[in-house]
Amino acid sequence: MSDSDSDAAAERVNNPAGESHPVLLDCCGGLSNVDYSKMDLKPMEELLKLINFHDPSFRIAVIAIIFNPLFWNVVARWEHSTRSLSRLFGSPYLACYCLGFIIILLNIYRSHSMTMAMKAQARWEVMDRTGVFYAGVTLMVLGTLLVVSSFLALGFTGTFLGDYFGILMDEKVTGFPFNIIKNPMYWGSTANYLGLALIGASPVGLVLTAIVGVAYKVALRFEGPFTEQIYQERSRHHKHE
Repeated sequence: MSDSDSDAAAERVNNPAGESHPVLLDCCGGLSNVDYSKMDLKPMEELLKLINFHDPSFRIAVIAIIFNPLFWNVVARWEHSTRSLSRLFGSPYLACYCLGFIIILLNIYRSHSMTMAMKAQARWEVMDRTGVFYAGVTLMVLGTLLVVSSFLALGFTGTFLGDYFGILMDEKVTGFPFNIIKNPMYWGSTANYLGLALIGASPVGLVLTAIVGVAYKVALRFEGPFTEQIYQERSRHHKHE
């Protein structure tokens, strides 16, 4: 008897009724056992066909999205290391206000560039529905609430990197909206862009919103630990006094 015949006989012994059982996925092997050929990728293909990644307005929007957090992180860290802006303006508060004003202008331009990219490219019929429209409106309302309430809780200097200018807060803000979500200013802004994309039934808007979320996520990996370091340095300084 050949090896293949032996294996077949053994299988009949273990499964005399000849019942077929589905092969269970290895819980730790994960996605390697998934048959991707059976996945329906038509919606994704349809979405990508509607997006022109070579469109100049799309590229400008992507540059604006990536540049903004890069700019304010680099400038703020440079100020923290050198105090050059504080000396130039004669006051850390005035320097922080000027940087904050520039950040606001950059964010306005980012929003403008994203809007222009959405208008320049096709709408997606799947998203062009009343329910999607109102979901977008809801996201924009919630996003605006998070942004405005965060600004009111932090104040101008707290919002626009005053910590890097030596303008430290007396204690950590734990009230609304910080008691329900971390970094509400960033995620509120992301929700606004997602809502705008849904309202406009814009597939390119979804892509740009995803890039905004990734850009903020990367920025937070640098901002969070560095801000904590600033306050730890203040605590150590107070202990030595």
